[in-house]
Amino acid sequence: MVKIGLEIHGYIDTNEKLFCRCKVEHGRKHASPNVNICPVCTGQPGSKPLLPNKEAIKKAIQIALILGCKISLKMPWQRKHYSWPDLPKGFQSTMSGPHSIPNGVKGKFFGIGITECHLEEDPAAWNPLTGEIDYNRSGSPLIEIVTDPDFKSKEEVVDWLRNLVAVLSYIRVIDRNSGIKADVNVSISGGERVEIKNINSLRKIGEAIEIEIKRQEKNLPKIQETRSYDEESKSTKLMRTKDNAQDYRFIKEPDLPILKIDQKWILDLKKSLPETPQEKLKKLIKKYKIDKKNAEVLVKKLSLVDLFEKSVEEINSSLVIPWVTVELLSVANYNKIDVDDLDIAPEHFIELLKAVQDGKMIELKAKDILRKWVPSSKSPTKEIQSNSMIGKGDIEKIAKEVIIENNKAVLDYRSGQKGAINFLIGKVMQKSDKRADFKFAKTILEELLN
Repeated sequence: MVKIGLEIHGYIDTNEKLFCRCKVEHGRKHASPNVNICPVCTGQPGSKPLLPNKEAIKKAIQIALILGCKISLKMPWQRKHYSWPDLPKGFQSTMSGPHSIPNGVKGKFFGIGITECHLEEDPAAWNPLTGEIDYNRSGSPLIEIVTDPDFKSKEEVVDWLRNLVAVLSYIRVIDRNSGIKADVNVSISGGERVEIKNINSLRKIGEAIEIEIKRQEKNLPKIQETRSYDEESKSTKLMRTKDNAQDYRFIKEPDLPILKIDQKWILDLKKSLPETPQEKLKKLIKKYKIDKKNAEVLVKKLSLVDLFEKSVEEINSSLVIPWVTVELLSVANYNKIDVDDLDIAPEHFIELLKAVQDGKMIELKAKDILRKWVPSSKSPTKEIQSNSMIGKGDIEKIAKEVIIENNKAVLDYRSGQKGAINFLIGKVMQKSDKRADFKFAKTILEELLN
């Protein structure tokens, strides 16, 4: 029998670090090494931590609530000691350890037990090949989510993690530029537990689990180990035998007070949590009569579903759906950015779709305007006025010109090659600067040609 548990780490989305006022910019290309640092986050002698970042504490509690955890009301900080170059103080300030009281305990999420989730600070980034250390991320607030060993296959793990990432994106607590990392604990009946450290993608997590299970089936582990996943060789490699809690010499943090949480604040945070993707999916199908396939596309991104729900207050849902689930995603893919990075104001989007719905502008022209809204949208009023749909008389005049200018396509059509009409329609659209209605253009061309 296979047992799999996870220890998931994610950066909590805050502007400042956990115990100082330095900016948090991990995962962003413009952050040069060692620019967001101070005596506190670089562990200078005599420096003392500030009170912990309230926003980080708030978001840690929100995560615990969404995972169904019981929230602790009093939480002491602890020092977790180890000697690595990426830890300038020689210890990590954390809410984990043998005598800890984590932020949340004994939860349940998508059928998997949550042992605990707790807040802690991140070490620096150390390059063992060059010896260089970047302290930009040192002291950044991290959440660690520890599951019970309830998973039995890599498929269960990957599906569960997809749901976790989706839900956390809904409550906007994790820095999506940095993603999540996981330590995976794998054991099979009769063998000791093996931990695989720091795997940073769902694909790699699935691969590492499958490879480790096969390895253990051939050679049953007799002692606990910590291993790493080598993607190139498709194998796990021994790092060390498993450290025990005693190896970290946990002690109570003398420079930080016990964190005390007000019960009313917890209740207020619980009430303010948004709908989960699963709740939103049911709502979309029931309230807006959307088919499940489109609803599932919408709920994957909170920005998409928010824009959809605001738009259908004024626009027919049958028009909104393809614009949100197809056109917006297409614009994001073309520009090689996440759809969440499209800064589309709902009022601009609604104004554009209203022009299409009311027959003031054809969809092709509206799509051209949408593609210009990178990185941000603007009111399309002037473009709607200058690109209004032309009338039937103007379309007929352009169609006659196209017929005269494209004799070969006309002959092809009249000889039975009906597909040639599409070429002629394209020419009408080109001459009208995409202001002619596609259906009108086709009808008029067919009347003139026949």
